[in-house]
Amino acid sequence: MSTTADLVLVLKKELKAAQMTYADLAHSLGMAESSVKRMLAKGDMSLSRIDAICRALKLDFAELARRVADAQPLLKELTQEQEKAVVADKKLLLCAICVLSQWSLDQICEEYRLTEAECIKYFAQLDRIGIIELRPLNRYRLKLAKTFRWRPHGPVMHYFRDHAVLDYFNGGFDGPAESVLLVHGSVSRGIAPSFVDRLQRVAQDFAQQHQADQKLPQKDREGYTLVLAMRSWEFEAFTQLRR
Repeated sequence: MSTTADLVLVLKKELKAAQMTYADLAHSLGMAESSVKRMLAKGDMSLSRIDAICRALKLDFAELARRVADAQPLLKELTQEQEKAVVADKKLLLCAICVLSQWSLDQICEEYRLTEAECIKYFAQLDRIGIIELRPLNRYRLKLAKTFRWRPHGPVMHYFRDHAVLDYFNGGFDGPAESVLLVHGSVSRGIAPSFVDRLQRVAQDFAQQHQADQKLPQKDREGYTLVLAMRSWEFEAFTQLRR
């Protein structure tokens, strides 16, 4: 939810963009220029005053709120409670994964056995959780950064480990554009983090390509799941054989 300070901060940017001086604004509000400067510097004013400034800028209040929302930093990670809410309902989890892929409500309803009413309900839940911001006509803005990841030991990854890992790795990885690589080796502790950085860049490249290809027809796209992992690990059966 936007705070008054957030609204005022964006208003200042809009004033600058509109090339409106403090004197011009003061004249529109019927206030002294010094009072306007003090009010904006303080960053705290009534909603009625904010609405008056919006009118002076010929800016709709709803549009101001939207611009404030767009200016908010995107989330790189959800809280434990947010993730718990996501995995509490399989259909909600499905919708969460779909919005992460920027699917529209129509696309979700076409691909899965969800009615429009159900999908709208789950979109509303995702809005309350903080994953999306619902907009008119059942559109939404994703509030997660491109670098977003589920909590390593959070509810979603626990759910994935318990219910999806075997299903994923039971595949043959022999189809078009499919591959699985298992590489083991010993490298210096100093260089190891650089490989993690490279894996993260691959993940970001994949996410960016996904975004770029959303303009293509559905028939020209295929859903893929990229799993990247690196950890200091030895198979337990081998560890038991150590001297």
